[in-house]
Amino acid sequence: MAAVLACGEGAVLSGLAAAHLYRVVNAGLPRAEISTRGHRHARGILIRRVRALSTQEITVYKGIPVTTVPRTIVDIAGRLGFNDLAWSCHQAGVRFRVSASPVLAVLRRRPNVPGAANLREIYEGQGITLSDLERAFLALLRTNGLPRPLTNKVADRRYVDCRWPEHRLTVELDSYTFHHSRHAWEQDRRREREARARGDEFRRYTYGDLTEDRDLVLREIQPLLGRP
Repeated sequence: MAAVLACGEGAVLSGLAAAHLYRVVNAGLPRAEISTRGHRHARGILIRRVRALSTQEITVYKGIPVTTVPRTIVDIAGRLGFNDLAWSCHQAGVRFRVSASPVLAVLRRRPNVPGAANLREIYEGQGITLSDLERAFLALLRTNGLPRPLTNKVADRRYVDCRWPEHRLTVELDSYTFHHSRHAWEQDRRREREARARGDEFRRYTYGDLTEDRDLVLREIQPLLGRP
């Protein structure tokens, strides 16, 4: 807030500092970063001068004027590696229910920003992977010639790890690190109920399944994907 006030009227927190405020970036405390039309200079603050910020791209969060989550995601796209950007997009969806549409709308207004191609791949491709467990599962599918699922996409207003809509199959990949709390346990059961309600077969696999019982996983999943 001090950085915003130091830069005068119309200044807003932006970039990695805004992402840190929203807790959608997996990094330490960044330098204060401000977007403004003014010409202030303030020591210790990274100031980005802009011609204008659309009122649709400005909000107030925790009392601080700041770029909206979709605009923030677009602003940081060129400053993160693909996997870190994918994690930020996922967190924006989980924490603020930001879907692809508002982010891509900002991107249409700023089509040449750094990282635009990565954002389009994340939101318009088959989906992103967020953990070593997910990557190991996809590698198992690829090695055995099985179709790749949609990953970390919304189904029934909730993100699911892997889904093949055409095969009516949902798979959740559970690591103890992220699934041992009561909240996670409750969410997992809701995902299973929702999968069955929409007519999907449902399977749940763990790190142990993918490191010690791969043949069992394959025997279960191949028939569900139409492969004997």
